[in-house]
Amino acid sequence: MDVEDIRKLREETGAGILDCKKALDGSGGDYQKAFDELVKKGMSKIAKREGRETPEGTIGTYIHSNGKVGAMVELNCETDFVAKNDIFQQLVKDVCMHITALNPLALTSEELPEEAINEHKAAVLKEMEGKPKEILDKIVDGKMASFYKENCLLAQSFIKDGDKTIQDLLNDASAKTGEKVKIGKFARFEVGK
Repeated sequence: MDVEDIRKLREETGAGILDCKKALDGSGGDYQKAFDELVKKGMSKIAKREGRETPEGTIGTYIHSNGKVGAMVELNCETDFVAKNDIFQQLVKDVCMHITALNPLALTSEELPEEAINEHKAAVLKEMEGKPKEILDKIVDGKMASFYKENCLLAQSFIKDGDKTIQDLLNDASAKTGEKVKIGKFARFEVGK
């Protein structure tokens, strides 16, 4: 077993050294399988944390280099110790940059303005005029699902890694820090808008 793999696994997952060693032993030395197993275990711990309060955290900002657009986010956790660690601080920066780039309308689909939903649905129905009724509902449902994914922060694909959503980033941070991590609120600012 490679000590470097244990160290790297510990850094990436936040799991203890013994847990990393056991995961590598159990996977026959396959790093990716060990990583997936530790993340899976971490994710089950996240479900246990769901009801916990998140009274600590930090407010982060990002201003694009042109000085014309930026974002502010409140990222919450359970303790000030986690709020100050590098994983948490990097997550705050990444989420701010993501918000600046993709301009989400809301955190979740439940928080989307009713007006925006109705407006998009009306545009989809107008675009689909003349389509047979039996396929129209499926098309509308698919286009609305895409609309939610594009406009709800937690469902958006992360700009630095399209395979992960913002919710995945929060889950990863929770697994690595051992605490519940969530976005409290966010705002995006753009000159002239």
